[in-house]
Amino acid sequence: MKKEDICFLPAIEMVEKIQSQEITSQEITETLIERIERINPFLNAYCTLAFDLARISARKADDAVKKGEKKGLLLGVPLSIKDVILTKGIRTTFGSKLYEHFIPEQDEVVVKKIKRAGGVIIGKTNTSEFGHIALTNNKIFGKTSNPWDLEKNSGGSSGGAAAAVASGISPLALGSDAGGSIRIPSSLCGVFGLKPTFGRIARYPISGAVFWSMDHYGIITRCVKDAALMLNATKGNHLGDFHSIQDDEINYVKALEEKPKRLKIGFSTSLVSPIFLDREIKENFLNSVLRFENIGWNVEEVSIKLNNPAIAFNILAAIGYAYNFRKAFNEKQCDLSPDFVNVIKAGMSFQGMDVGKAIDFRKQIHEFFYRLFKNFDILLTPTTPIPAFKPNFKENSTLFPSLNGKRLSGTNWVAFTFPFNLTGLPAASIPCGWSKQELPIGMQIVGNRFNDKLVLQVSRQFEKICPWQKSRPYFQV
Repeated sequence: MKKEDICFLPAIEMVEKIQSQEITSQEITETLIERIERINPFLNAYCTLAFDLARISARKADDAVKKGEKKGLLLGVPLSIKDVILTKGIRTTFGSKLYEHFIPEQDEVVVKKIKRAGGVIIGKTNTSEFGHIALTNNKIFGKTSNPWDLEKNSGGSSGGAAAAVASGISPLALGSDAGGSIRIPSSLCGVFGLKPTFGRIARYPISGAVFWSMDHYGIITRCVKDAALMLNATKGNHLGDFHSIQDDEINYVKALEEKPKRLKIGFSTSLVSPIFLDREIKENFLNSVLRFENIGWNVEEVSIKLNNPAIAFNILAAIGYAYNFRKAFNEKQCDLSPDFVNVIKAGMSFQGMDVGKAIDFRKQIHEFFYRLFKNFDILLTPTTPIPAFKPNFKENSTLFPSLNGKRLSGTNWVAFTFPFNLTGLPAASIPCGWSKQELPIGMQIVGNRFNDKLVLQVSRQFEKICPWQKSRPYFQV
């Protein structure tokens, strides 16, 4: 097998080959390390590398196979962890100079589960500072490039993770999503990104910014089955996280073998007002929606009029950041990213009544989707309003591109994704086409609360009729 083919091998096949001793975890790990050393300088997807620890874990996985010991779900598979998640003994900066040299003394629960499952952590992936913006750039490591066009951004804030997966330097990636931070970079980089139901993957202990009711941990992969595999290994509750939910005892990999027979699928090209949507994105999305009719499911356009979701999201996010980082804002503002400073300023300006309004609007949004999913099984939307672009990172703020004469804001950029952080509904982004500039386009698949299985099943059926895995970015190295 060619070295590049090893790097792009699905994780679930890696596990099978490692268990049968057709190939060793150490061979896979060394092949990936070699590719990371060649490609990462161009991408800047990884911000901290853990090659020595990865080699030790890979050797342990191979030893376990030779001894016939119990095999974990992720046995011997190299993977990456977003740099906002605590990893014992591996630097965790949150993309902030405040934590530039921080090395945690403990793993988060999800990392412990990955290790128990036999996963081989190969490094930490780049992020925006505390994940505050859906782009990837910070004062320590700089920006992460898009593997399909290095001049453009990978999206964010799990941009390092998505770029790594798309480039064949991370078979699996653990990310986080507080407003679209898994789905947006997955869309821009042409990979599959899953934000499970809120609480499906427990978060404890929580460090850095606290989005206790919006921030989800999730998964980025090159195929749906790999996401199901990693969800099997990471799901379940923890008493330290009072939002976490009990393990549903579903084998998501096995569930993908089932094709749902009768589904009513809604689709929408507008979630918030004003509507920003590139013509190419819209046309590609609508063509993709028609594919579901070919599967035999009923498809119907849905009129969605949400009551000020951006107000609820912006107030709750800004207040969370302001509360957590007011001391740094007062004492070390020069160390903070300019967009992050602006978010904190906004949060400090809000009053108690603003919080009450945000909570009320959030409740209304939750109730709207509760009613919608009484009539529909799945909701489809575009993932992003435009394809990947080159942000203008200015001294005081980041300038987004203009569309039809109007400049996008940070909120417009995440308009299709953040409502499902407010509601906690499971949502995935799946590749569904290419722009004329040969940039990936993603479609969002949203399910009802707790119905992660159906989101994955629908994603798998779409993947079968519109496969994308053979497409690989080219690096002239």
